[in-house]
Amino acid sequence: MLAMERKGTVRGDGSVHVWAQPFGGAVRILDPVPLEMLIGEIRYDSERSKMERDFRILIPPSRWDALKAYCCRTLADRADHDLESSPHRELAEEFEDALGVALQEDQYVARPSGFVWEDRPTPTGNSRARGLPTVRLYRVFDVQIVEQALCARMLDASAGLSDEELGILTLQDLQNGGRGFKTSILTLPLQKVVDSWLALSARMRYTKIRVDQHELDESLLAVLWDVDVPQYKRRV
Repeated sequence: MLAMERKGTVRGDGSVHVWAQPFGGAVRILDPVPLEMLIGEIRYDSERSKMERDFRILIPPSRWDALKAYCCRTLADRADHDLESSPHRELAEEFEDALGVALQEDQYVARPSGFVWEDRPTPTGNSRARGLPTVRLYRVFDVQIVEQALCARMLDASAGLSDEELGILTLQDLQNGGRGFKTSILTLPLQKVVDSWLALSARMRYTKIRVDQHELDESLLAVLWDVDVPQYKRRV
């Protein structure tokens, strides 16, 4: 089974969007000095990213190849502490939000799969820098939940909440003074998800699809190594 983060948000026009994407998020910059030596002053995409030291930054296009090499080298070296290389913080935060679970490191096994990156910028839909030409680099981990009780809880949470119900909770969050944002979990058979994308021609695969009436974001392709897409370069 493939476990995904299921997200609901209220759009500017008042409609609700519910979709699923991989668990994970921005790498944290632990020591900015080596990065500043490479690209100069770090320009974050927002004050929130700056406050959290999230690796969401603005760079001259000419520095992309050098920055890409730096990221791959630094994130692969466990002895290097310039960048956050463990997935645990993001996983723990997202499991807390989606399931109300304090995830412990002995409940899962995380094996690094490699790197995935884009070389062709596309306008981002992220609210922090909406519309800016963006390339992404992913450090991908194959994470397997090994605690049976947690597996059962994940499956029950997925089956017990529909997309429509998550949308209602998202609207209620906005009405109660929140951001109009809620997360949960979605589990689907991994092979079914893979086969759904493989049914499309290679040049048409980089797109959102629907599986069992659930919208799956194209960013999931970054963790599906059996599905080739021209937009992604991969390195083990």
